[in-house]
Amino acid sequence: MSAEKPDAALPWKALDNSVHAALSHACLSLSPHSILLAWMDWATHLAASPGKNLELARLAFEQAGQLQSYLCECLAGLHEGEESTATPPVDDRRFRDPAWDHWPFNLLHQSFLMHQRWWEAATRDVWGVDPHHEHAVAFAARQWLDMFSPGNLLLTNPVVLRRSFAEGGANLGRGLAYFLDDVTRHRHRLPPPGAEQFVVGRDVAVTPGKVVLKNRLIELIQYAPATEKVHPEPILIVPAWIMKYYILDLSPHNSLIRYLVEQGHTVFCISWKNPDADDADLGMDEYLDLGFRAALDAVTAILPGRKVHATGYCLGGTLLAIAAAAMARDGDERLASLNLFTAQTDFSEPGELALFIDESEVALLEAQMADTGYLLAEQMGGAFMMLRPYDLLWSRLVGEYLLGERRPMNDLMAWNADATRMPAKMHAQYLRRLFLNDDLSEGRHPADGRPVSLGDIRLPVFSVGTTADHVAPWRSVYKLHYLSPTEITFVLTNGGHNAGIVSEPGRPRRQYQLHTRPAGGGYIAPDEWQATAPVQQGSWWPAWTAWLHERSGEPVDPPRMGTPRGSYRVLGDAPGEYVKAQ
Repeated sequence: MSAEKPDAALPWKALDNSVHAALSHACLSLSPHSILLAWMDWATHLAASPGKNLELARLAFEQAGQLQSYLCECLAGLHEGEESTATPPVDDRRFRDPAWDHWPFNLLHQSFLMHQRWWEAATRDVWGVDPHHEHAVAFAARQWLDMFSPGNLLLTNPVVLRRSFAEGGANLGRGLAYFLDDVTRHRHRLPPPGAEQFVVGRDVAVTPGKVVLKNRLIELIQYAPATEKVHPEPILIVPAWIMKYYILDLSPHNSLIRYLVEQGHTVFCISWKNPDADDADLGMDEYLDLGFRAALDAVTAILPGRKVHATGYCLGGTLLAIAAAAMARDGDERLASLNLFTAQTDFSEPGELALFIDESEVALLEAQMADTGYLLAEQMGGAFMMLRPYDLLWSRLVGEYLLGERRPMNDLMAWNADATRMPAKMHAQYLRRLFLNDDLSEGRHPADGRPVSLGDIRLPVFSVGTTADHVAPWRSVYKLHYLSPTEITFVLTNGGHNAGIVSEPGRPRRQYQLHTRPAGGGYIAPDEWQATAPVQQGSWWPAWTAWLHERSGEPVDPPRMGTPRGSYRVLGDAPGEYVKAQ
């Protein structure tokens, strides 16, 4: 009997894949089936909920009364020849400029905000609606309404009108020039204006070091010592593969890597290759073997007999947690500690990013990636932008195209524009295994063909979450507390997914909370933890290095760069070549 033909080779499968790939391109990688199912689920259940409809009608009448009272107060002020001092019923940071308090813009923005709040109520707490569909409908309604905010339109934005009259429309001329420049840059895949001030290896990623390992997937950088003595245990940093590693080595004043070196640490960092179509077959196993394990082998060969402080950022931290669990399972004791920055290990509640991840959405992405071999950076960036549309999209569009003010580029913005692609196999695997199936927290995620358990980890853990993280919400990061009984020092710092980590000492308005749960200690719920952990002012970096110092030996002479006669010789200067690939 002949072997069964693989599914991928079936003609109808190939036809469907081509159609789905074309659909993905046409729909900007958003599954129309998911959107339609969510709206149908919400609409049919809302139609069958007379009590909810009566409540929405009551809310509409209440808002109409509030708006009418506010209108009467405003008109009374106008009749008396004075500007109204009426307090708006709804407050929102988008309309804090005093120009919005003037007639008729005060009525416009209040009407918009009430309308928005009505839709928030209409899309929440509808009987019988699937929670994922409920969140998707609420998110879609919010995105749609934001498009028509009076703050986003020329004729209804008093700040823009005032600027236009004052400058005789010159701001609109500049805005048009900025728009045409952005279109040209997008068509030719050029970096945003000002990015040329932050060249990798010249302005950013300039901490001295050498590349000591290069394979198909990574370059490993060993940084030069900056002190006469160093702590014996090196630090190995595993950044996320969805970003360039130099988020941790930006400008000299805010480089975490430089800070660590100056504190007497020997630092190694993985620089991931920016994959192309030839790397479509790279999966999670390759990222584990060619990535973390290859780097760890190099570090322990360069510094034999020394344990390693392994440090992972974002998905790099998730990969590191998988590797640490596999090492614990197999009796590998080369790690001294586990340090995880905004890294999720339980994906049951991953925040608003889950809105873009369901079976239909992942299947559509898989079809597209099978056609190209990778996921474009712009697609992931677009998803992140939709999570914070006002801060990342609308305020920028209004500022640049209507007010004619182009934001000055900084190192973090330039890094954010220097995005990476993702191999098809790896991206599909981590979406399915981690986000859809939550295999890691459930003890099903494989490493070397066998599942791993986070409960096997006994290393001391230093974990960092950020209060405004839309990619890895801190309560999701915190869930490691009930997945592993080990000692966990948890830090909650203000800021977002990136700005909360790039938080150098001396940066204004920085604060954090820190608490250590001892090994085997009782569970504290995240809200209780936040309410009881003391607030400390300043950067969390010194607290981390103090934690590392407590778990490090007596200082020793700095190591050589690489192994002069071994497999890990110096291959070139940092930051290497992979990080420069576009």
